[in-house]
Amino acid sequence: MKIFTKLLLPTALVFNLYAQSDVYLSDNTKLPDLKMPNSKLPFDMIEGYQNYKIVATHFRTDKNEIRYILANPTAYSALKDDRIPLPDGSKIVKIGWSVKKMLKWDAALEADKIMRVEYMVKNSKIFNHNGDNWGYARFVKSKEKYIPWEKGDKGCISCHSSAKDNDYLFTKFQHTF
Repeated sequence: MKIFTKLLLPTALVFNLYAQSDVYLSDNTKLPDLKMPNSKLPFDMIEGYQNYKIVATHFRTDKNEIRYILANPTAYSALKDDRIPLPDGSKIVKIGWSVKKMLKWDAALEADKIMRVEYMVKNSKIFNHNGDNWGYARFVKSKEKYIPWEKGDKGCISCHSSAKDNDYLFTKFQHTF
């Protein structure tokens, strides 16, 4: 979605353009119409993630990926203030990028291509897998298309259960100062 700010458009027209626009990932891939098999969580539930704030980065050595972990305002505020468990309405989005050497500085790596998009949404009325209250979704890139993770949310739940003491989150807020 691109709105040119130099154009002076009536406010109603701008909102109408926004409402009818497709939503894209940062690599210009349109959010596909996919759902997780078990939870039925849709890929497009991350709509608006571009306005989330980064709370942490991780490097997965097993996947050779850098992951940016973003949080919606509800989750961001709680994580920043070390309020665990996170409140209902919290949403965490993880975007996994392959890495490549930087052209101008070969001692450094940089993000290359999005390989997977994952998210967690906290809703105690809908989700309760062993008391976690999280819904999980993971969409993996395969042959330039996204597909739901073949292990489904059961794979997410089994892994995240090891972080039960931190509200099933591997992420902690990375303070910069």
